[in-house]
Amino acid sequence: MKLTSHLERALGDVYLLIGKDCPFLLKDLLASEELTVIFGQAVMNVLRVFVGSPYGLNLRNVLWHGFASPQEIPVKYCAMLLFLTAGLGQLLQTYLLQTKCVLIHRPYVTLISLEELNIFPDLSHETLSLAEELVKLSSFVLKTMLPFWIAALTAFKQGRYADCMILLLPQLEAGLRLIFTATNKCPNRLLTAESSAVYTTFDEMLAKQLNNEEINQLPLVLEEPAMEFLWDFLNHQEGPRIRDHLSHGEINLKAFPREVANQMVAFAVTLLCRFSDEDMVAFKEHVVIKPLMNCAGCYRSRFHPISLLKKQVLECMKSIHLWSELPIVPEEQVQAIKGFEGNAEASTFVLKTAEILSQLQQYMPQNCYSPDDPVNSDQTDRLLIELCNMRICTLYSPRSVLEILVVLRKISTQCHQVSEQVIASIELRYKQWINKTLRSRQRHNYLRMLNSIKFLSPVLRLILTLITLELVNIHLVYKKNPFDYQQYLKFLKSVLQYTENLVTYTSPEKNKWDETMELTNKALTKIKRFSDEKLTLMQLDT
Repeated sequence: MKLTSHLERALGDVYLLIGKDCPFLLKDLLASEELTVIFGQAVMNVLRVFVGSPYGLNLRNVLWHGFASPQEIPVKYCAMLLFLTAGLGQLLQTYLLQTKCVLIHRPYVTLISLEELNIFPDLSHETLSLAEELVKLSSFVLKTMLPFWIAALTAFKQGRYADCMILLLPQLEAGLRLIFTATNKCPNRLLTAESSAVYTTFDEMLAKQLNNEEINQLPLVLEEPAMEFLWDFLNHQEGPRIRDHLSHGEINLKAFPREVANQMVAFAVTLLCRFSDEDMVAFKEHVVIKPLMNCAGCYRSRFHPISLLKKQVLECMKSIHLWSELPIVPEEQVQAIKGFEGNAEASTFVLKTAEILSQLQQYMPQNCYSPDDPVNSDQTDRLLIELCNMRICTLYSPRSVLEILVVLRKISTQCHQVSEQVIASIELRYKQWINKTLRSRQRHNYLRMLNSIKFLSPVLRLILTLITLELVNIHLVYKKNPFDYQQYLKFLKSVLQYTENLVTYTSPEKNKWDETMELTNKALTKIKRFSDEKLTLMQLDT
């Protein structure tokens, strides 16, 4: 499996000597004219027989999808692939000498946000020893695959975390396929790895419906937390997508993080406990296993767009909260500047914002909102935290939900950028003010900025509140007919346009604070009108 993934990555690098966009699928890569030019048709035919076609041995897919047991793959196949790989190197060297090309290796994918992956506690030696016992007892494990499981656990103990994952992931797939075929009453699909039939892989097993459009029963058996974990670690585009990255040779195996391997092994242990013909009560209640079961049972998605939007909102909220701690010029110094008059519009915008928030009060948790001071920053922060803690279904979100989420996330991103720009500008201008390095025009512009942030802070909080309330009610979008849905999207995009313009006007290069006021007035009017007409998602149930 390591050889096929490394080979695929290397062939992709070679492809890019001639081609532009490397094919994602190995079979398409091996069928490409670019590789045929470099290695010759005969060589590519041999490769396709071994690893690149469902009509050949298809070793790569058969192994990576957990179909083959250790004794089913002859050593001679591995030896042949090794010799083939060495031969490819010689042919490539000749090609490079003839063409004077330089082979450039693409950089590895780096797994980021590792702190987001810390769900299960660190696995101790005792836990791993119990896992080895569980493997022998659990009906989740096909007995012919037992050596793979033991080898995976051994690799983890030895600190070979990439090896552990390469061995474990296909076995997770094989175990889930066992449950999938049983719950969906299709035992004939258990060992389907034939050229004439669709492979039963993670993609099908984690889907909402089967190929015949019947409802997939596996999610009901695994339950939502386990399904969310699998989607997070394997499928979501902004998640680690461990299996994809490993199987396509995109990760530096020597630097594979223990944190990721720890989570996958821990999750596998919970599946071993849950699915067994034996009485597993003693194992489940064991002092080192019980915490794993508890963590698995309360898992919430971290990489679905819904979860990512929640994270964005809270990060933006924290950024805006910092405004109150920024240094500002004393009022008496402001009054001393000739020709500067504070703009009364700031107070008007704050009142407008308060009016809209009061209108939305009935859709907020009662313990987080006081009508006496609707624009209170601490109150808004508590509200956003409360809303972001609400559980929202992430599995199998319809297209309309995902489409809305894209816009909401863009709005949140723009709000955060505005906040960061304001912080940077205020800190810089204050320093320049103290050092008396601002020219007259710059001083007036700085004071206009200080006047503007009086309303920008509550307005940005209003937008965060609006998009978070919409997020909490996002699954009500099905109640909108096609016309209303398009109007709703149009409204959200107008809010996005406002925030994008804010980013431009509050940038250090522009500093257009008067224009910011004009923009804000139009945006608040539009939001108020939309709310008055009860066209938001939160108002659909009223």
